[in-house]
Amino acid sequence: MLRRHFLASLAAAAIPSAICAADKPDFTLHIAPTTFEIAPRKMVKTIAYNGSIPGPLLRMTYGKPVTIEVFNDTGDPEIVHWHGLQIPSAVDGATEEGTPLIPAHQSARYTFTPAPTGTRWYHTHVMAGRNLKRATYTGQFGFIYIQPPSEPGNYDQEFFLALKEWDPYMSSGGEGGDDSLDVAYNLFSINDRALGHGQPIRVKPGQRVLLRILNASATVNRRIAVSGHSFRVVATDGNPVATPKEVQALELGPAERIDAIVQMNQPGIWILGATDDHDREHGMGIVIEYAGQSGQPRWVAPGNEKWDYSAFGNSLSGNPVSANSGQPDTQTDPPERVPLVFEKKFAGHHWVDKWTINGEEFPKTAPIRVKANGRYRLVFDNRSNEAHPVHLHRHTFELVKIAGVPTAGVFKDVVVVGAMSQTEVDLVANNPGLTLFHCHQQMHMDYGFMKLMEYV
Repeated sequence: MLRRHFLASLAAAAIPSAICAADKPDFTLHIAPTTFEIAPRKMVKTIAYNGSIPGPLLRMTYGKPVTIEVFNDTGDPEIVHWHGLQIPSAVDGATEEGTPLIPAHQSARYTFTPAPTGTRWYHTHVMAGRNLKRATYTGQFGFIYIQPPSEPGNYDQEFFLALKEWDPYMSSGGEGGDDSLDVAYNLFSINDRALGHGQPIRVKPGQRVLLRILNASATVNRRIAVSGHSFRVVATDGNPVATPKEVQALELGPAERIDAIVQMNQPGIWILGATDDHDREHGMGIVIEYAGQSGQPRWVAPGNEKWDYSAFGNSLSGNPVSANSGQPDTQTDPPERVPLVFEKKFAGHHWVDKWTINGEEFPKTAPIRVKANGRYRLVFDNRSNEAHPVHLHRHTFELVKIAGVPTAGVFKDVVVVGAMSQTEVDLVANNPGLTLFHCHQQMHMDYGFMKLMEYV
C-alpha cells in the first residue's frame, strides 16, 4: 500500500460510525473459564473467548460496519478492547475513555466501522494488580484482520501465531536489576500448544508463507527466529512498512504485531521459536515441516543482529502530514512537541515498583491536550532502566526519531522505547474523544503508567 493511500485510510477512519444494535450480530464472543492441554497431560486453566486460544479470528472488511455481541460468562466485570482500530471512545474498550464494563453474567454490543486495514487484535482491558489470574495474564486475546479494498495476496499460505506465557507467579528480582517483585512464568506456547505438541506449519519447497505474529504476553518482550530461514518484514502493527527488509530475528514488545514473509527454500524440519533457550525449550516455539521430510526438528540460533525499527523506514526525516488530506504537507509549521518522561518509583524491597509519566502516577495525571486535526510530536523520554512497549489507543503514529536517528514511513500503535533512551513519533489528532496512553506491560500499567489524551 502506498504511503499516501495508507494516510488517506487513516483520515477516513476518523469519522465515527453510528452506534446501534443490530438484530443479529456479525460476531459473537463468550468470555468464560476454559481448560486446554498445552502438552500431553499438562493442562492450563484460564479465561478465554469461545473456549479457544487464541479466540476466534475476526475477519472484517475495511469500511463495512460490524456488530459484535460479547457475553460475559464469568463472575467478574469484563471489557474487550479492539486494539489498533480507529473507532469511537464509547466502543474502544477502555473504562478510562468511557466504555462501560460488561457486568458479570451479562452482555454488551459493540458496533463500529473497522479501520485501518491490516493485522489488529482484541483483548481484555481490566486491571490485574497482583491477581495473576486476571487481565492479560489470561487467554483473553484473539486476532482481527481488516481486509483492504484490494488484497495483493502475494503469498501461498497464511498463519496467525500468538506468543504467550502461562502459569505466572510473582518473583523477586525485577527486570530493572533490583529486588522488586516482577512476574515470571512456568509454561510457554505459540497459540495453544507448547513446542512439539501441536500441529506443525506444513509447507512445500518454494512457497512464500505469510506469518502474522502477535506478542500476546502480559509482560515479556520477545525475540524470535526461524531456523535456517529469514523473515522479510512487510508490516508492523498491521501497517505496511516503507522498506520491506529481511532479518534473522524479530523483536516484539507486548501487543506488537509483525507481518513477515518466509521463503521456504531450505527443506527439512525446523523450529520457529524464542531465542531464549529456557523459554523455547519449555514451549515457546512451533515446528515447520516440509512435505516429505522427517526427523527431529532443528534449532539454529540467529546472529546478534540488532533490532532496528528505522531499518524498515526511509531516509526522509519525518515529512509533516496534513491532518485534513492525509497527504504530506510541507507548508505548515513543525508539529507541537509534547514531552512524556517515564520514570520508576521504587516502592520497597520485595514489592511492586510504581511508574510515573511527567512525574505523575495515574489517575492523578494531567491529560495530554490536543486539538482536532492538530499535528503533534510525542517525545517518549524513558529515564528508567527498563524498556517500555507504549501504546496509544484509537490512533496510529509515525516513527520519526529513534535514539537520535531520524526515520520515516513506519506507522505503529505500539513502540518499544529502550531503557534510558528516547523515541519520537508524529501524530495527527484525527479521532476526537478521550484516548488512553499507557505501557502495555500489565504490571506497569496497573501501577501508574497511564495517561489520557483529551481533545479541547
